[in-house]
Amino acid sequence: MGAVSDSPRPARRGRLARSAAALAVLCGLASYIAVHQVTGSKGAPRCAVGSGADRYEFTPEQASNAATIAAVGTSRGLPERAVTIALATALQESALRNIDYGDRDSLGLFQQRPSMGWGTPEQIMDPVYSAGKFYEGLEKVPGYSRLPLTVAAQKVQKSGFPQAYAKHEPDATLLSAALTGRTPAALSCTADVREGRPGDPALVRKELVRAFGETAAPTSVSGGASAGRSAAEPAVLVVPVRGPERRGWELAQWAVARSEALRVAEVSYGGRVWRADDSGGGWESLSSSAAGSPAASSVRLRLAR
Repeated sequence: MGAVSDSPRPARRGRLARSAAALAVLCGLASYIAVHQVTGSKGAPRCAVGSGADRYEFTPEQASNAATIAAVGTSRGLPERAVTIALATALQESALRNIDYGDRDSLGLFQQRPSMGWGTPEQIMDPVYSAGKFYEGLEKVPGYSRLPLTVAAQKVQKSGFPQAYAKHEPDATLLSAALTGRTPAALSCTADVREGRPGDPALVRKELVRAFGETAAPTSVSGGASAGRSAAEPAVLVVPVRGPERRGWELAQWAVARSEALRVAEVSYGGRVWRADDSGGGWESLSSSAAGSPAASSVRLRLAR
């Protein structure tokens, strides 16, 4: 009997050891996932809007795409509600990532299908084009701004899961308020532009015009090799604000959202300045002399060198 009663103990110890090891693996996996969420690991570039419980954090890639969606909407003269609907849709369809895969032949930010007449694969993978096609569909929906977001989005997307758009409305509302300029200095971002290629003024101009139209073209560019000077001298672009202050904040926060992709090191407007090397990623007050300069009515972009 003694031998029989003793025999299960090693087995129990073995099971306990295996259970403990499995638990440790699961805990480690959970910690890894928590740290490496879509917003990136600690210390990685990140962006955010809102504060406290009403805060949404996301990556520079997502910020860049969100800013493009917002700019295309306002350049069409659409209201902030249209931008909110578009952003919530893209959050659900692609998590604001310009992905080259999806259900069947779905592609891009809005998971549009070439076979359903949305455009060629190359066109759909262009965020400016795909956002424009979404708004084109939304504008055909009578009274879309008064409809529940899920209903308005579904009339454009014809999704199999139309209620899924609803959970993204709070984050989309925060994003649209910042990226349409209604909430000044609301977007904070960190971006690593210390090493790598210098900022290209021609590319920044091209992207501004593609998103906002010719009225957003810089009126002056100084510094940089493209201006016939030393490449060590950073290029500075001055973007005029034609319209209310809100328009200036829209342009300024677009530049911050796209800072990593376009190598923008500093953005100043409205008496505030954002710098890529600021660990907090937020906006600071400019000196009174700088805030009162003639360039204060324009958005000033300093590119990485």
